[in-house]
Amino acid sequence: MTTQTSAAHEKYYVPEKSKLAVCATIGLVLSIYGAASIMNDMTFGDPDQPTSSWTVFLCGLFFFLATLFAWFRTAIKENIAGMNSAQLKKSYVLGMFWFIFSEVMFFLAFFGALFYVRNLVGPWLAGEGEAGRMNNLLWEGFQFSWPMMETPQEAVGGVANQPIANNGTFDSAETSMAFRDARAWWAWLPMWNTLILLSSSFTVHIAHMGILDGDKKKFNLWLGITVALGVLFLCLQVYEYYEAYAHFGLTLNSGIYGSTFFMLTGFHGFHVFMGMIMLFIQWLRSVRGGHFTADDHFGFEASSWYWHFVDVVWVFLFLFVYIL
Repeated sequence: MTTQTSAAHEKYYVPEKSKLAVCATIGLVLSIYGAASIMNDMTFGDPDQPTSSWTVFLCGLFFFLATLFAWFRTAIKENIAGMNSAQLKKSYVLGMFWFIFSEVMFFLAFFGALFYVRNLVGPWLAGEGEAGRMNNLLWEGFQFSWPMMETPQEAVGGVANQPIANNGTFDSAETSMAFRDARAWWAWLPMWNTLILLSSSFTVHIAHMGILDGDKKKFNLWLGITVALGVLFLCLQVYEYYEAYAHFGLTLNSGIYGSTFFMLTGFHGFHVFMGMIMLFIQWLRSVRGGHFTADDHFGFEASSWYWHFVDVVWVFLFLFVYIL
């Protein structure tokens, strides 16, 4: 006796071959190469000698963003056409999880480098421990403190007095960006940026609650406010960089403190920019396209997870770069 059983299986949509991933990689590589070239020009380049660094960076960034636009548009059309099953959406969730996890590891490497400099390399250069025996040979008289306002090179009298380990001329910063060197608490930009970014986490959560309740008006309003707060954060960060260069003497050429400051805050700023673009796209989809329902809003949900991630990273940056 044989029995037959039938089970209903969901269709799992597999898209056709696409060059979008390759194009996004090319755009990202060009952007990073251009950004690195710009930083190198600002540090060691001749200001009177024009370079193509900005052209490479802007072309790479435009190509990357154009690729993301085409990629997002394709994914949105597939979802509207009903091609995304429940199982496929679980795959999207896992993909977003691993993407954010990779970003966590990315920033952990940066924070690890900061810990290494502050707790190991700096004291060694000042002559502490077994590894500090090279101090008398290379930078005799250097005293380490963080933020490091005087480079080891200047401690020995400048580049002319450093025949060994001479990697170019470095200029010490006049003032750090830490809270202890702030002119006044109300004029300290990192504090306001922290309040702005933390507030944006609450506004995006309110927007999420709005879409879960089916209140599109509430969703559009608070998501728009979140995007505006992201723009304000980036504007204040640009102004902070202007102050660092114009008034505090803090540049990419200010030794390890200047390098780590601009590296950590700059890469975080880039992630805020990308998160803002993602949320802006979701806002446009809702306002102009009428997309998203209480049961179907993964595009926004994934973007909000990413936004919360960059907010948490900023909290650690605020503590370890500006406070401690």
